[in-house]
Amino acid sequence: MKLPEEGTLLRIFFGESDKHNSKPLYEAVVVKARELGLAGATVIRGIMGFGADSRMHSAKILRLSSDLPVIVEIVDSKENIQKLMPFLDEVVQEGLITMEKVRVIKYRHKDCG
Repeated sequence: MKLPEEGTLLRIFFGESDKHNSKPLYEAVVVKARELGLAGATVIRGIMGFGADSRMHSAKILRLSSDLPVIVEIVDSKENIQKLMPFLDEVVQEGLITMEKVRVIKYRHKDCG
């Protein structure tokens, strides 16, 4: 797969405990992105953060949070990212979704020359 030099970065912020059909929401988002043929997705687990409710979530040793921040990042063409948006509108009940233009420097698999 080849990505255009100008791509779109989609970031979805929500809590680790958020679910969709009894699965972690981050897993549902990544699986859907793969089904739609998007270039790739990465899930990042935060160690501390807060959202719209201003409640702190932290991974401090003495007080482990069961709802740490999670970010799913996806880079692809704007057209491909748009394919995922109806699904996100349906499944992200609480959180933040951002989109920005990015410059793709390199995207290749080691077996693709």
